[in-house]
Amino acid sequence: MNLIEGGIQDSNIFKHLPRFDEIFYEGYSQGKVRKYRALREDMTVNVLVLNVIRKDEEVIWDAFEDLIKRSVIEAAHAASGVYVFDVLTNNIFQEIKTYKHSEVATILINHARKCAPGETRLIKYSSVYGILHKLNAVDWGKITLTTAVEVFKDKDSYLDLMLKMLIKGFEFASEPGLLMINDLSQKPIFDPKNSLQQERLTALMARQIPTTIDFPPEIYIRDENGLRELYSGLKV
Repeated sequence: MNLIEGGIQDSNIFKHLPRFDEIFYEGYSQGKVRKYRALREDMTVNVLVLNVIRKDEEVIWDAFEDLIKRSVIEAAHAASGVYVFDVLTNNIFQEIKTYKHSEVATILINHARKCAPGETRLIKYSSVYGILHKLNAVDWGKITLTTAVEVFKDKDSYLDLMLKMLIKGFEFASEPGLLMINDLSQKPIFDPKNSLQQERLTALMARQIPTTIDFPPEIYIRDENGLRELYSGLKV
C-alpha cells in the first residue's frame, strides 16, 4: 500500500522531508524503531523512525493512549473481523485538547467494513496516522491497538544514547538511508545550545557511521521546533 495516497506526507514524520513518489510501511526494524521504504524517481531510500517522548511527559502519552483505546474498543463492537491498528505518529498535545473518540471510532468502523482479509489501510484523523490491518474474517470484532514510543529517561545532554539505538538498527548497505528521531515531547530534547549534548552527538556519529560506505545515511531529529539535520550523507 502506497501511503502517499492516504496523505502520509502531511504527517509530522514526512512533512518537512523531500517529497517522495511512493512510501511503504514495512513494520518494525528492531525494538520500537519503525521502517519505511520510500521511492523517489529511480532511488529507494530506507527510512527508520523512532518516536520518543521525555520521561516527565510520559503521563500525557498515557492519557493519549487511553483516548485511542476507547475509540478502538468502541469500533471493535461494531466491526466484524480481527484487526491490528498500529498508530504511526501524532501530535499528542494537540490531540489531548481536540480528540473526539467517537469520530475516530466511526472512521475505524467505516474502514474496517471495507477491508478484505489481508488488506491494510492508512487511517488519518487530525494529526493521528495509523495502519489498520485486517488479519482474518470472523463474525465478531476484535481490534488490537499497537503503539511504539521510546521514553527518554536521561538528561537532555545524553540524547546520543537514543540516537545510538537508532543507528544500531540501520543496516549500512548499498541503498540510501534516512534515520529520524521523531520527538513527540512538548519541550524538545534536542538543544543546539547544550554544548555537551552537541559534542556527544558529533562524537557518536563519528564513531558509529562508517566513512567508507557509498551511501552514508541522512540523520534528522523532528520536534516542536521543526526538522533538524544532524548528519549529512547522500542528499535525497
